[in-house]
Amino acid sequence: MTHISLEDVSKYFDAGETVANYRVDLEIDDGEFLVLLGPSGCGKTTALRLIAGLETPSEGAIYFDAERVDERSPSDRNVAMVFQNYALYPHMSVQENIAYPLKIRGVPPDERDRRIAAVTKLLHIEDQVESSPAELSGGQRQRVALARAIVREPSVFLLDEPLSNLDAKLRQEMRSELKRLQDELGITTVYVTHNQEEAMSMADRVAVMNEGTIRQIAPPSELYSRPRTEWVARFIGSPPMNLLGGTRRNGAIDLGDAGRVELERTAAGDPGGAPPGDVSLGVRPEDLSVETERPSAGSAIEGTVDTVEPLGEYTIVNVAVGDHLVNAKVTETDVERDDRVYLTFGDGDTYLYDADGILHTESRAREAAER
Repeated sequence: MTHISLEDVSKYFDAGETVANYRVDLEIDDGEFLVLLGPSGCGKTTALRLIAGLETPSEGAIYFDAERVDERSPSDRNVAMVFQNYALYPHMSVQENIAYPLKIRGVPPDERDRRIAAVTKLLHIEDQVESSPAELSGGQRQRVALARAIVREPSVFLLDEPLSNLDAKLRQEMRSELKRLQDELGITTVYVTHNQEEAMSMADRVAVMNEGTIRQIAPPSELYSRPRTEWVARFIGSPPMNLLGGTRRNGAIDLGDAGRVELERTAAGDPGGAPPGDVSLGVRPEDLSVETERPSAGSAIEGTVDTVEPLGEYTIVNVAVGDHLVNAKVTETDVERDDRVYLTFGDGDTYLYDADGILHTESRAREAAER
């Protein structure tokens, strides 16, 4: 197992015109399952390739444990990679594909057979060892690619969008399989994906990336419950957090066309509360209730139902509030398009971001719960 450190790592292409990663600082613990999550082009795959040794940093340093490795070749780092396209040799059987990295390293035949038997049993593909890749399903081919990586007994396991070619049901099965394998093997694992569900269900920690930088790194529950910037708040969640721009004054938030919300709030470490000024008020869709009558107490925002999306387990009600479209995620509702409704929520369900999009304060209820 290996501890990985990226210290102030940047990667430029096209003579510095294209910035893939910029001043990335990242610590990955021994045996940790870390997910690099972000939209296409955010720099997550480049970061993975830097760890693998397939790219060299333009600036900064990479360490495995206490040893600097950014000038070492991939073969000298004892890493194994699994790609989106499986990269299996079509003219070889499953057994030959798995054996290949051992054969080129000069592992004796008896030891090769022992390792292959163990890894194929671990991945439930022992019945397919004589098959060719063309005879296998997508899920089986992915298991073979994983087996070929694991059989080398690497100290670092790197996975780049490994499930994106699978259908939804198989992706879910493979997520569970990958997490089980990583728990059993204890190999330091870095996993790249744009899929939030994969990231949140598998990771010990998630590093959210955008424009070549890490915007936040935290365990999945913390990332969801305390997004530190508006960008992360808008990115994490399905649907993502609703954010309404307004002005804080006299202990309330003036949301313009969306109305005025009275909130009893306090800034972290500042008993006087957040200062006046431009802010964004955030509320998760599942923390909103949709009422057809104005409540007698508490905060409420008035709007008109734009669309209703029944999704079985829950329903998304999209409500036009001034120039905003606010998403509410509810389990039961009988509202219809063009109905006038009131969105209600509690102080403990709100977030406040300052003019720079930074989480400034949370409600007293949420702060008290975290203490």
